Amino acid sequence: MDIDRARTFLEIVHSGSFLKAADRLHVTQTTVSARIRTLEEELGRQLFIRNRNGAQLTPSGREFERYAQSFVQIWERARHQLAIPSGRTSVVALGGELSLWNPLLLDWLVWMKKAKPQIAIHAQVGVPDQLLEQLRTGVLDIAVLYAPKLLPGFKVELLVEEQLVLVRTKSEDPAGAKDYVYVDWGPLFAAQHDASSTAFGEPGLLVGLGPLGLSYILRAGGMGYFRRGAAAPHIEAGQLEVVEGAPEFTYPAYAVYPEASEARADVQEALRGLNQVVK
Repeated sequence: MDIDRARTFLEIVHSGSFLKAADRLHVTQTTVSARIRTLEEELGRQLFIRNRNGAQLTPSGREFERYAQSFVQIWERARHQLAIPSGRTSVVALGGELSLWNPLLLDWLVWMKKAKPQIAIHAQVGVPDQLLEQLRTGVLDIAVLYAPKLLPGFKVELLVEEQLVLVRTKSEDPAGAKDYVYVDWGPLFAAQHDASSTAFGEPGLLVGLGPLGLSYILRAGGMGYFRRGAAAPHIEAGQLEVVEGAPEFTYPAYAVYPEASEARADVQEALRGLNQVVK
């Protein structure tokens, strides 16, 4: 299948009309129509119903959409892999959740540079569903996730089981250290947190990123749950203290990768690096 036809198909899906797709692709509407007509002839199915409001997918079109998306993404992945930088032997693409990247991403990138400088790296952050889709379609080689969904044909490897501990700032104003900051560590934490019946009152601030919440309480005062490893330097420096008697929660990180990657030496080295930096 021609890559331009797949891109044209997806552009019509996203824009809702042949005319808008033509504008975005910088081609004529006749070209767009010809590409879709050829695609429908190849598949033996009608993909769109055109009307006054634009273009709507047929049932066959909806089914084909996910294949077209995969095709385009895999094509892009192949294009990136073939464009290996000079002096490098391969490329490994790794993505991770926002709350798991600090300091894991930096530590891993530094390890890879020192241990395997011949491997080029594509690193990114994202939300779990996005990362899993990119992993499934071949855009990513490895995804580092908290509580990942199981996918057929993929392996899930536990990297680290860190603890989330309740810490507070050491302040001359005791009242300031009682302001509770709720960090969204995911659905499992939310369930455990609610079940623990900890009486913090309604949080005045809810944040979706652990490092942001930690930086906030260090500057403004307060308390919240953070990874023990991230809080440790500030506890040693006397800026924070662990709240004695407060419940602790497990916060595991997993590496997810295709089973076929067991035959790829570069991906295995990247996984070894992840296991090294979390020790």
